[in-house]
Amino acid sequence: MEGIKLLVDYGIIGVLVLMSTAAVAIAIERFSFIKRTRPEEYNTAKELEISLTRRFYIIASIGSNAPYIGLLGTVLGIIFTFYQMGEVGNIDTRSIMVGLSLALKATAAGLLVAIPCVSLYNALLRRVKEKLAAYESVKCR
Repeated sequence: MEGIKLLVDYGIIGVLVLMSTAAVAIAIERFSFIKRTRPEEYNTAKELEISLTRRFYIIASIGSNAPYIGLLGTVLGIIFTFYQMGEVGNIDTRSIMVGLSLALKATAAGLLVAIPCVSLYNALLRRVKEKLAAYESVKCR
């Protein structure tokens, strides 16, 4: 059962850190690309939109799935705590609190990944809309 504790501590938190790193790296690359993009170089608005929104689905997927991964860590942490309580036979408040804090740490990590991802996704979408509006204004002249 010690494996569950390690899974939550290193597995779940590690996956969330990797997801967060990937989302931030993609967001930085996309912000840079959008800033450099010149709408007048594209033939159609759809072509521009496809180019600008490339890899957005990764950020959106991370933002929407990170809380569930955190929740998985929470459930595993609670299972670990209940198992530990059953093994010992008596209820030790200290061991319960340690187990529950382990579980809540996973939840917090999931939320700490999800909230910035959703914010980054929304900010990127706003920039895309601005570029598409710029395209429309250039093509209407």
